Amino acid sequence: MQNLSTIKYAKDFVSTFDGDESGELRPRQTPGALYSKAAPTPVKSPTLLAWSEALAHELGIQRPKTQEEVDLLGGNNVTASMYPYAACYAGHQFGNWAGQLGDGRAITLGELKTTAGKTWELQLKGAGPTPYSRRADGRAVLRSSVREYLMSESMHYLGVPTTRALSLVATGDQVLRDMFYNGNAAHEPGAIVMRVAPSFLRFGNFELLAARKEADNLRKLTDWTIDRFYPHIQGEGDAKILAWFREVVERTASLMVDWLRVGFVHGVMNTDNMSILGLTIDYGPYSFLDDYDPDFTPNTTDLPVRRYAFGKQHSIAYWNLGCLASAIAPLLPDTVQLVAELEAYRDIFYPKYFAMMGDKLGLDEVKPEDTELITQLEETLAALKPDMTIFYQLLIDLPLSLADEKAVVKYFEPSLYGVPGEAESRALHNLIQTYIARVKENSCSRAESQVRMRQNNPRFILRNYLLHQAIEELEHGEDTLFVKLQQAIQNPYSREFDEFFAKRPDWASQKAGCSMLSCSS
Repeated sequence: MQNLSTIKYAKDFVSTFDGDESGELRPRQTPGALYSKAAPTPVKSPTLLAWSEALAHELGIQRPKTQEEVDLLGGNNVTASMYPYAACYAGHQFGNWAGQLGDGRAITLGELKTTAGKTWELQLKGAGPTPYSRRADGRAVLRSSVREYLMSESMHYLGVPTTRALSLVATGDQVLRDMFYNGNAAHEPGAIVMRVAPSFLRFGNFELLAARKEADNLRKLTDWTIDRFYPHIQGEGDAKILAWFREVVERTASLMVDWLRVGFVHGVMNTDNMSILGLTIDYGPYSFLDDYDPDFTPNTTDLPVRRYAFGKQHSIAYWNLGCLASAIAPLLPDTVQLVAELEAYRDIFYPKYFAMMGDKLGLDEVKPEDTELITQLEETLAALKPDMTIFYQLLIDLPLSLADEKAVVKYFEPSLYGVPGEAESRALHNLIQTYIARVKENSCSRAESQVRMRQNNPRFILRNYLLHQAIEELEHGEDTLFVKLQQAIQNPYSREFDEFFAKRPDWASQKAGCSMLSCSS
């Protein structure tokens, strides 16, 4: 196992592309540069709060034993082999072109090459200003850092492609934040997350180069991305680019299916928050669904339009892929085939979606007529608004002899947030009778069907109110719940942590930070 302070870090990205190497942190435009050198700004007293042992083992890194190593995780120690930088990219935010954005509070330290042959980019989030911080301070608060650390690891154990989090460090500094952009700014404890991924490249990296008409840089970045992260794609020229875009479309569609499977709502699906590798990236005002609501958005900034609501995420992904297609279009002689690859998104997404829903429902296979059952399920859940996670857990152990309407409603009562009306009760009863009839047609046994359901329906999800409670405790020097949540996220499909198997409490539905959050979260 290697020591963080003695690792020889690679500099492949900065060695390949042009960047601004002045080290000047003043906010500015950086035409022609794909990155800017940006050293972390030291903090008062870095203290290790959390460490992902499983990820560290995969990276071949030992847990920090000295303050020197903790200082590295807090941005106070940059080793000789590192080249800290902030990436430059652009993006569409809430559907509007935002121009140059870039890493405003993230600084990449370098690339770690493991003995298994993998390369990982190590990045500090909250380590101070960069040329892309605009009017911000480049810092992160404990609140947002705990959310990123826990959720990125939670998504990994749920089986959802994601960036990872290696460590969480308290800085000892206070950071001024206006949590809801309502003029009520307050000081909060600062923190830094070291996050890890093969790459943090986004759709916005390509959009920026296209917007600036930097054709050579655009082609170079595209070729480098394919060769490094999609090495199985062979060939040359147009065919290679189209094959790559086709796979980005496929990975993005698969990611959306996974989000819908576990009830995850990203909250801010701007194109600068879309990974070119099909990973979940940039955890801000996210949430899992409590009550099932396709129109739910956890982001106060997304109101009243609800552009990034739960049920719209797959459509937004398609829109964002259109932006990526527009960005790489200058590399091709025409857009006919590129548009065809983009339009194939629907043909890729929906079969994946229905197959996923079949797994959640324990069907042996999804037949054409099963789409009617799935549509009926979606409509019933949207009307009834049960707790999504608990509903599916109850469905796993549903007695197939359940026939009476009152008995059906009573069975699902633990998932309900209120008393259903006559229409909702009838709809639920009709759905369950249709479902029971279909399950009885399975070629597999009931036990095999239930195994499939347990593998695809999480029993534990990282609810916002649990995060809020853990953050409040940490701010008061208590880490009991935080430690327990770190354990629970590693076993989301088991009954091991059934103390958390409960609906969102009434008090949490309106409390700030427990339901909706702003982009500053």
